[in-house]
Amino acid sequence: MNLPATGRRVLVTGASRGLGREVARAFAANGDRVAVHFASRAEEARATLDSLEGTGHVLVGGDLADPGTAATVADTAAEALGGIDVLVNNAAVNLRHPLAETPYEEWVEVWRRHVSVNLLATANLSHLAARRMIDRGSGGRIVNIGSRGAFRGEPDHPAYGATKAAVHALGQSLAVSLAPYGIAVASIAPGFFATERVSPRLEGPEGAAIRAQSPFGRVAAPAEIAAAVLWLASPCAEWASGTILDLNGASHLRS
Repeated sequence: MNLPATGRRVLVTGASRGLGREVARAFAANGDRVAVHFASRAEEARATLDSLEGTGHVLVGGDLADPGTAATVADTAAEALGGIDVLVNNAAVNLRHPLAETPYEEWVEVWRRHVSVNLLATANLSHLAARRMIDRGSGGRIVNIGSRGAFRGEPDHPAYGATKAAVHALGQSLAVSLAPYGIAVASIAPGFFATERVSPRLEGPEGAAIRAQSPFGRVAAPAEIAAAVLWLASPCAEWASGTILDLNGASHLRS
């Protein structure tokens, strides 16, 4: 079961902006064809698509919190690309909800949304992509975007930290079960990195403290995270299956 180094069919979820956009660009620059998934930001997803090198890339829209829509997303991507060799589970929500400040009804809804998008959608798409890889018999790659917060704690975003920890555990379980089919599964656990969404925080009063979390005195660029995703999806990274790769500039060290 040999996975090619280029020319692969890649589905990247949550690719309308931020890290997902950089991941899509990294695969396209590598010579792969990319399905750019978006939930609601169609215009931004189109900008991602237009920025990709090469040809044969496609847009795929849908709210992954709905299992039926997730299946449609996988079907549409596979039909447009001719299959799926690589799945990058990047789509996620991250809503602030510190327990002491959040009413119970809001707390319940925030947790439901995080579990539906961050965990269940990742599990469902992994099933949908992996079964195609198994039926084809040529292996594949699944890379999950986790978080440093799964280990460091997220006091203002506890559902985010908890669901990302679950994503890490899911990836390790799938790494064991899918290895006989030549499918490698790995996760990355990024620390803080610069995107459009967090730029106000980095440019505001707390920016210096955020950068000081790393002894390098900065946060990561999305392209640095995307490069790691590209490597984990490569043929030479099969032996990294099951890993959780810390990418946090030594801002949090696990024993």
